[in-house]
Amino acid sequence: MKNERVKNLNIAILSDNWYILKKATYDYRRADGKWETQQREAYDRGNGATILLYNQNKQTVILTRQFRLPTFINGNTTGMLIEACAGLLDLDNPEDCIRRETEEETGYKVRDVEKIMEAYMSPGSVTEIIHFFIAEYERNMKVSEGGGHEEEQEDIEVLEITFATAKEMIRNGEIKDGKTIMLLQYIELHGILDHQNS
Repeated sequence: MKNERVKNLNIAILSDNWYILKKATYDYRRADGKWETQQREAYDRGNGATILLYNQNKQTVILTRQFRLPTFINGNTTGMLIEACAGLLDLDNPEDCIRRETEEETGYKVRDVEKIMEAYMSPGSVTEIIHFFIAEYERNMKVSEGGGHEEEQEDIEVLEITFATAKEMIRNGEIKDGKTIMLLQYIELHGILDHQNS
């Protein structure tokens, strides 16, 4: 890290129960040249990867639905969230991670994956950067029912829906997950699925 506007960085660990919550105290030089001491907290859960599976012939995508506690706490009455498949990198590189997560969560063993971007999803409080992928899927790539690992307390429902339905679910608020919206919009903006016929 090199930024001449930041000095005297001191980081304390507040919690490492699930992931790591850090408290940082540092001096920051403002645009007007004045130095001030700031304190911030950052949640470090590692980096992640996400993927949108799509089928050209059927004009469909594969999404997942599972309980997400933070959304439940913040007003999502059921806590259920519809998302693109995703997972933490752990010690894997992003491509290996997303291949593993795709098979575990959706049951599809995909052949070719294409990385399309990287993004910080909540840079004001979370350190995570997400690697975004897309891949075509076919019925013959289905090797299991998916659903995640029970020992990791995963209970994931696999959804196959039309691209048109997914776009409508964004409009009506059924899909509220940022990474999923970004992936669906990427597919549309780049003409990967025929929105004329979807």
